[in-house]
Amino acid sequence: MKLVFAGTPEVAVPALDALIASGRHDVAAVVTRPDAPAGRGRRLVASPVAQRAQEAGIEVLKPARPRDEDFLARLHEIAPDCCPVVAYGALLPKAALDIPARGWVNLHFSLLPAWRGAAPVQHAILAGDEMTGASTFQIEEGLDSGPVYGVITEHVRPTDTSGDLLTRLAFAGAGLLAATMDGIEDGTLEAVPQPAAGVTMAPKITVEDAHVDWRTPALRVDRIVRGCTPAPGAWTLFRGERLKLVNVQPLPDRTELAPGELSAGKNHVYAGTGSHAVELHWVQPQGKKPMRAADWARGVRIAPGEMLGS
Repeated sequence: MKLVFAGTPEVAVPALDALIASGRHDVAAVVTRPDAPAGRGRRLVASPVAQRAQEAGIEVLKPARPRDEDFLARLHEIAPDCCPVVAYGALLPKAALDIPARGWVNLHFSLLPAWRGAAPVQHAILAGDEMTGASTFQIEEGLDSGPVYGVITEHVRPTDTSGDLLTRLAFAGAGLLAATMDGIEDGTLEAVPQPAAGVTMAPKITVEDAHVDWRTPALRVDRIVRGCTPAPGAWTLFRGERLKLVNVQPLPDRTELAPGELSAGKNHVYAGTGSHAVELHWVQPQGKKPMRAADWARGVRIAPGEMLGS
């Protein structure tokens, strides 16, 4: 089939690579978000998908909005059979959805209908799911509600961050998307409507969502830190400044600390929660690089009874 691939971040690159390498399909063009400011100089940088497409000699389309007339006209000229999508980052209008003969097929990182929306992996970790996965489905005008072609499953490991889990799903899902394109082409796959039961939503995680409340149980604190790593990054306040929490570990046998209360030794830093304490392994003070929590504690000289979150 002739394909136009739509995607933007690094997590979409494995799927693009799988389609290029398949040998069965012609990736005629890539649709991605416009170049965005990055780095200290805030210079415009092409998306990871755009960079990979350019390396492969594939035409790159960067519409400001996918309803732009010039973009729709070019898509009509290319006349793709199908448009596979991975984390493109913009809503597709009906005018675009109607162009490919076999529609747009999205690789979504959840077991639909669970976790429809922008942050399925983060929400799976926040909810304490033991199993998640990826789904390919036909895009329609509803939010991640179209019929499903195929799924893969993936265990959520106890120490997984959203970055860890998303990386595994990106590579496993790349194979699923390529197999879905094969099945659509040869007629062996038929999309099945999603069940009405079991729908959960996964809106984008905000900075405020990542604010740790030390009155909650240690298990909840651990899930927020893992679910919000690497972005937007779980955080708390210390002496009025923001402190990011990169890695923590619940300590079920330590219950003597009040919520947010710190206890620092030569090689450890503990913080109280609404249940038992957690050990802070890595933190990132405002304006600095991540560091071991024990090194941070020695530098700031934590006083007895000093608190996080105040």
